[in-house]
Amino acid sequence: MSTHDAVQMSLKSCLRLARTSFEHEKSISWFPGHMMAGLREMGDQMRTVDLVVETRDARIPLSSINRQFEQVIGSKRRLVVYNKADLAPVAIQEVVRQEMAKRNQQVLFTNTNINKSVNKILDVAKAIALSDAVKYPQLVVMVVGMPNVGKSSLINALRRTGINKGKAANTGAKPGVTRALSGRIRVLEAPAVYLVDTPGVMIPHIPDPIAAIKDNIADEAVLADYLLFRLNRFEGVDYCSALGIDGPTDDIGEFLQKLGKKIGALRQGGELDVDKATQYFLRAFRAGRFGQLCLDDLDADSVEAYFQRSTELPLSKHQKAKARREAQRQRALVRAQSRNLV
Repeated sequence: MSTHDAVQMSLKSCLRLARTSFEHEKSISWFPGHMMAGLREMGDQMRTVDLVVETRDARIPLSSINRQFEQVIGSKRRLVVYNKADLAPVAIQEVVRQEMAKRNQQVLFTNTNINKSVNKILDVAKAIALSDAVKYPQLVVMVVGMPNVGKSSLINALRRTGINKGKAANTGAKPGVTRALSGRIRVLEAPAVYLVDTPGVMIPHIPDPIAAIKDNIADEAVLADYLLFRLNRFEGVDYCSALGIDGPTDDIGEFLQKLGKKIGALRQGGELDVDKATQYFLRAFRAGRFGQLCLDDLDADSVEAYFQRSTELPLSKHQKAKARREAQRQRALVRAQSRNLV
């Protein structure tokens, strides 16, 4: 039996034994001050904006929606852009288009590495600008989105394809690189089109982490555990070979220990550096090393349930404090579990 066949058999065994549900506290709170300020400033500038480009992640087409933007955007014309489309299955695109069309949202899928893909956004902006030259002597487009959905990369790609200019917005692997609204960035000469970058704004209080922690939450330990849970439920996803570790597992502590030894994420004395191993795992997912994946369930019932949940009332102050304490407890448990495996 080849090594690949052995890994596949081990993977199938793991899938049979995998968790069937993800257990975690019922709410998570994370809303840095710059995000609140960003939302306020977005609202203040909205009167000067002609088009809002709401950027989401194609791998999490529901979970990268922030319903807070509804209040800020109001009746402004909006284009929903599902970025990182190359990292998600092509088959989801039509499903997402149909579901968003039911909610009056125009949708495009983009890959910032492909000019033709990015130009679709410029075509929409150009059409609006040319529809009324008097009303739109220059078109102002505001780009919004949750952290780490690729807003800044999208802006840089639009500038590259629109006017053949270099990087205008900072990018990074961690959420929160853009922390304030930028000045106007020109992306087309004729007609004149300008973009405004904004800080990534996370949902402040998440009532159901299974529906919303997929890629943007500050609690990386929880995210890594959820990602492992989901990978074990995808048939044919061989994350062990991608990471160079021996055999799948459904235990996050055991998994991080294996990964830490593989990549040398160990402190003096051989203790696992949990944060380093966790961040390496998340970067591997974000880089597409496990193939094209969608972490959201997109059947009709799941989509409807998501939108019903998203209209729930916000948490009380007591619930927020309880959620923060529970998130801290979960992080401590993961670290303790990992140390016990050394």
